Order: sequence, then C-alpha cells, then structure tokens
Amino acid sequence: MMYQPREEGQGLVEYALILVLVAVVVIVILALLGPVIGNVFSGIVRNL
Repeated sequence: MMYQPREEGQGLVEYALILVLVAVVVIVILALLGPVIGNVFSGIVRNL
C-alpha cells in the first residue's frame, strides 16, 4: 500500500492565504479611498 499525502490541510492553508490577501487588498483600498468617500458623504449632507 503506497503512502498518499493528505491534501485537505494544504487546500485549507491555500484558502486561508487567499482570504488574507483579499483582506489586505480591501484594507489598502479603504485606507486610500476612505477620505475621498468621507468627503463625498460630507458634501451630500452639507447640501441637504
């Protein structure tokens, strides 16, 4: 009987790394665009 490595753990780690990468990208985008979005909402509230 040949030894077969388990791949479930590896797949789980890959999914976790992808999720971390997506989270970092979202955080960077929000950090860059946060003030712009805030100014847009401030302008809308000011005009009401």
